[in-house]
Amino acid sequence: MRTIIAGNWKMHKDRAEAQALIDALAEQVGNTERVEVIVAPPFPFLAMAVEHLRDAHIGVAAQNCHEALHGAFTGEVSAAMLKSVGVSACIVGHSERRQYYGETDAAVGGKIAALLHAGMLPIYCCGEMRAEREKGTHFEVVRAQMNEALGPISPADLAKVVVAYEPVWAIGTGLTATPQQAQEMHAFVRKELRMLAGDAAAAIPILYGGSMKPDNARELLACADVNGGLIGGAALDAGLFTELVRIAARAAAHTSIP
Repeated sequence: MRTIIAGNWKMHKDRAEAQALIDALAEQVGNTERVEVIVAPPFPFLAMAVEHLRDAHIGVAAQNCHEALHGAFTGEVSAAMLKSVGVSACIVGHSERRQYYGETDAAVGGKIAALLHAGMLPIYCCGEMRAEREKGTHFEVVRAQMNEALGPISPADLAKVVVAYEPVWAIGTGLTATPQQAQEMHAFVRKELRMLAGDAAAAIPILYGGSMKPDNARELLACADVNGGLIGGAALDAGLFTELVRIAARAAAHTSIP
């Protein structure tokens, strides 16, 4: 099973700050043999990140794309455009895109299809709001999100997707799912993936995306179905992000021991 640590910078950093963070990551992350490391800067800095992180073997992801190959969509960016500048992955379905821009599961499914067509890695986000968890409908919410966005995709293509479970109530709130809560939902996501992709589901990485930091990463990454993290705030600090990569590498080494 692949272990992935992906950093979502969201709408942070100007050019100088982005360059400094990229340079620090290239210097500090080091050997990532056991961990696939990805960073997702804002659009203006993607090409710069690709150029400066290539030798460090750190992948670069976009934070969004449009589902169409091309067209009169002012302000949008296609998967083909991203691929042409060396971007290899893209986050889709993030809760902030759903909340602020009204993205539906069906629209997100179209983006996943576009990314797969371009030969890129979709990182598909799903997860429940706090009210939905408190009502006990969190499993139904995540099932519906997955079925709508991933259901139309063939099992062979689903094997090329990464899923990130993000409890929306734990993003930027200071709250974090307990390891038990995380594993329970990740196991549920794995079960749903098995319904959609069959045996291929066993090899689809499922990342935890709710405020993973060095002080809680060890317990979260020790969970059987947590295969890495989609990192928010800690991704903006090279030292914290590098420490997360190292923690993930140790967890991956431990799980690979017969």
